[in-house]
Amino acid sequence: ADQRATQGILKKALIKLEDFYKKGIGKALLLQRSAQTPPVQFGDYKSSAGASPVIGLIKQILEDSAKLETEAMDSESSAQADYEGFVKDSNELAKGLAQAIISKSDASASAKTETAQAAEDLDSTKGELGSLSAYEADLHEQCDWSLKNFDIRQKARAQEMEAIAKAKAFLSGMK
Repeated sequence: ADQRATQGILKKALIKLEDFYKKGIGKALLLQRSAQTPPVQFGDYKSSAGASPVIGLIKQILEDSAKLETEAMDSESSAQADYEGFVKDSNELAKGLAQAIISKSDASASAKTETAQAAEDLDSTKGELGSLSAYEADLHEQCDWSLKNFDIRQKARAQEMEAIAKAKAFLSGMK
């Protein structure tokens, strides 16, 4: 925008200078001034000698300004494209990171659920182990009693069998 304004101003100045020097306005002004006698006499003034470098310089500045504007527009277009690419990449990265957060949150929730289930299973298993331990103690007590009283019970059973055999022999003899 600055280069366009500069070019507009320089074009107006160039038009004025070209009008001034090419249409003879400059000569007319110089002739009017020459009608007066200056305090110091100079040689004849040549209007085209001073105008050509100034007009050339303004034309060169206009060309440089146009080149600078083109470069600025190209640079701005390139910067805009780079920015759009950066925004696109950033959005894709943010989307990917959001998906990663969601998946990690899901994994964390799943792990917490599994941990809670494992803790519940552990408590249940501990309860079962406690009841099995009590059952084992009860069985152990019964087995200890059976082992301890095995000989006594075996003698008692042997005595019962003898008594039954005697009773049978006695009853057989009665017939």
